[in-house]
Amino acid sequence: MKYFLGIDVGSSKTHALISDETGACIGFGKAWGGNHQGVGYDGLKNVLKESLDQARKMACVSADQIAGAGFGVAGYDFLSDRVPHLEAIASLGLSCPVEVVNDGANGLFAGATGGIGVNVTSGSSNNCRGRNKYGKEGRIVGNGASFGEYGGAIEIVQRGLQFVNYAWINRIPPTVLTKTYMNALGAKDEMDLMEGLSTEQYHLFPFLALEVINAAKAGDSAARDILHWSGQELGWLAVSVARQIEMENDEVEIIQSGSVFEAGEIITNPMRDVVMKHLPKARIIRLDGPPVVGAVILGMEQVHFDGYAVRKKMIQTAKEIIK
Repeated sequence: MKYFLGIDVGSSKTHALISDETGACIGFGKAWGGNHQGVGYDGLKNVLKESLDQARKMACVSADQIAGAGFGVAGYDFLSDRVPHLEAIASLGLSCPVEVVNDGANGLFAGATGGIGVNVTSGSSNNCRGRNKYGKEGRIVGNGASFGEYGGAIEIVQRGLQFVNYAWINRIPPTVLTKTYMNALGAKDEMDLMEGLSTEQYHLFPFLALEVINAAKAGDSAARDILHWSGQELGWLAVSVARQIEMENDEVEIIQSGSVFEAGEIITNPMRDVVMKHLPKARIIRLDGPPVVGAVILGMEQVHFDGYAVRKKMIQTAKEIIK
């Protein structure tokens, strides 16, 4: 029996998954986020080891029994990142072929037919990766607002602050987001909120996006505008990457992955409008399974094993063991 490993390293959490060659997932482990930009390479090594040890213990599989391993890692953005990431992976003591990619590719491998198409991730921030049938890859920078890439939770929260400010300066009518932000940050009043954020006594966190989403669903005009804008921006990420891989006129699969999409139509409809205007043959698919499955498939690819043939079973059994 062959065994395969996938590790999905995000900025907020890390998942490790072991599957056998039939697609049965038999081992799972988790740890904190391992983006080297936040925790350093020692931190990355720690979460890799912790999550793998848990997965191996559950699966009763030793490191030398793993036939192939894939790693989708947040913060792995450029070729200059490759050597230190491979060195971190080498610390696990695996003897099998391995590959490392940006974690934005995990949803693509887990959700698209044959790993061909575009994955748009909207989680704590945003990302977008694509691949065509010839192996040509497309991407965004993946560094958020500073590069004009929006649509994830922290960008929603930052946009929310702008609307809170617009209400404060009377550019727009009052919004419930003002009280939401004050309560979340412990501000005494609006002036205290503005001063505290300006002087970095208060800090914005991605979890506030859930409050913006709830306010939008409750009908707050500013919050609805933010979610509409966010959906459009996610749509543009998909369109841009589809153009890079020359699939704008194909029946390209656009995978939606990440927790922000759980907001539903309030964000997916404006995304769909942008995508279908520019990619008229596109198929938009919500990822129905954990992204770490994509990392396992990447590991299978390293030994020319067809992981897509057993992907459905992997997703089903992964859901059963991931808690």
